[in-house]
Amino acid sequence: MLAGNFGVGKTSLFNRFIQDVFDERYLTTIGVKVDSKVVALDNGEQLKLMIWDIAGEVSQTKVPQTYWLGASGILYVFDLTRPTTFERIDDDIAFLKKKLPDCVIKLIGNKKDLVSSDRIEEVKAKFEVDAITSAKTGEQVEDVFLALANDIYAQTQPM
Repeated sequence: MLAGNFGVGKTSLFNRFIQDVFDERYLTTIGVKVDSKVVALDNGEQLKLMIWDIAGEVSQTKVPQTYWLGASGILYVFDLTRPTTFERIDDDIAFLKKKLPDCVIKLIGNKKDLVSSDRIEEVKAKFEVDAITSAKTGEQVEDVFLALANDIYAQTQPM
């Protein structure tokens, strides 16, 4: 599942990963967009990801609770160019961990192509970011979805 504030690039990451396309136009997601992709894991296994791109915010009042049911992994996305999208990271991640205690959650800073390396370092100093991506250039997009898939698979395997 892709989660985070509106306008952070969730749909752009979704489209880049699924179809390898990028569209400059901003079109808000209404409700949820779902698609799937089969990926090859590090161990050679294949895993079919059902990816949900949900509208807007993580807030309990904005997202129907049924959207979270059954989620195995979440990419929580924020916009590196908009500090207002950083404001609720800690609260949103805490909410997600409470709602889905066994879910793999990765924190993703998007729109790397629009910020300086200094901004990236500032953000990394403040948050435990799992990846810095650019949906526009495709940088780290495939890698972040594959990392999530590998972590989900590893979590489901017996010790």
